[in-house]
Amino acid sequence: MPSRNQIYRTIVEAQSKACDTVRRTYLKLLSEYTNRDVILYSSAFLSFKPGVPAVFISITNQDIQGFMASLEGLKKKKLDLILHSPGGSLEAAEQIVKYLRNKYSHIRAIIPQNAMSAATMIACACDEIVLGKHSAIGPIDPQITFNTPTGPFTAPAQSILDEFEQAKQEIMQNPKDAVLWIKRIDKYPPGFLKMCENTIQLSKQRVEEWLSSWMFASDEKKHAKAKKIADWLGSAKYHLTHAHPIDIKEAKSKGLHVIPLENDQKLQELVLSVFHSTMATHDLTACVKFIENQFGKGYYINVKSTGTN
Repeated sequence: MPSRNQIYRTIVEAQSKACDTVRRTYLKLLSEYTNRDVILYSSAFLSFKPGVPAVFISITNQDIQGFMASLEGLKKKKLDLILHSPGGSLEAAEQIVKYLRNKYSHIRAIIPQNAMSAATMIACACDEIVLGKHSAIGPIDPQITFNTPTGPFTAPAQSILDEFEQAKQEIMQNPKDAVLWIKRIDKYPPGFLKMCENTIQLSKQRVEEWLSSWMFASDEKKHAKAKKIADWLGSAKYHLTHAHPIDIKEAKSKGLHVIPLENDQKLQELVLSVFHSTMATHDLTACVKFIENQFGKGYYINVKSTGTN
């Protein structure tokens, strides 16, 4: 007689196989409909996964291995890149962009719900972005994590610079405030403020370069348009929060080449079917991230959740 744990594992394995079968079926149907390669990049950042480290659901350099695995054997020159991610490493996003753009002449970013931060940057390196009425991209202002006496702390790079400027102004007006400000600023490591400046500059530069190279390649005013959009996406003072959802209306009003998902009913049905089966994979299995093509080949990270129920 099988034990309770054996029966449970059998059920979980059956769920996982069912999720894979359904998801891959819709990925293949999508590719057949568009006559383009399809790569799905998804992480479980919106699923309840207690105890899973943020690095497993973020864009990292390790993802290059996933794209290498999912691009193997693909022959077409056009790609639909389905993105569902909270963002992550700017440097990893840059490496992913270079890799994909060296293979594909035309890339369409399809965002079924959210592609934020570094994922927004990747979308800006595409020729066009497909958004639904419910979908969103986000600001690209860098977030910096540093150690404090109470543990790691993450803050917008711009807010750190703003705080330092505020400290200088208040100390100039009232030198007695220096003691209070020193306690706050002393937690920053050497070179920290310059690193914040460089990271902000780099994120805007890369998006400006990518928009000029691809999305606005044929536009006579491509450089001016690209810079304006990069500055807007990278403005922490404008967005106020890094999680600010930029919907299709706002994205189009700023000049991004955005296509409504609802323009093509069949495409919408297939994309949402892929997305719903993707969410089922994250919710019902231990898979927290995967990068997969229309033939079911790819790269998968499975992490068992920890914590109490």
